[in-house]
Amino acid sequence: VQLVESGGGSVQAGGSLRLSCAASGFITSSSCMGWIRQGPGKEREGVAIIDGPGNTRYVDAVKGRFTISKDNGKNTLNLQMSSLKPEDTAMYYCAAAPRPWWQRSSSCNWNDFGHWGQGTQVTVSS
Repeated sequence: VQLVESGGGSVQAGGSLRLSCAASGFITSSSCMGWIRQGPGKEREGVAIIDGPGNTRYVDAVKGRFTISKDNGKNTLNLQMSSLKPEDTAMYYCAAAPRPWWQRSSSCNWNDFGHWGQGTQVTVSS
């Protein structure tokens, strides 16, 4: 299993970024996946999660601004981030709990993730 994030960078407040996570070694369409971030001096925080059928959940701080999605044709996970705020500054990690198709509807929670990418830095200036 390998997860490789891309798309991070520096933007001004109010701007947008799109993060991508290229997955290999498993099939994203049936798997539980998510984005987790860790800001400077902060604890790691779950941002968004998507299960096998495509149901999504978000931390309150990003609801209405971030959208998590899968591109199953490319076996990738995406995070569209809009209306970015300085407090969104963090290292963003892609995480996965690979599942075979017959387990695609299993529960999908933050503590299920056993595989992580190396992270991509997002910096938002005011």
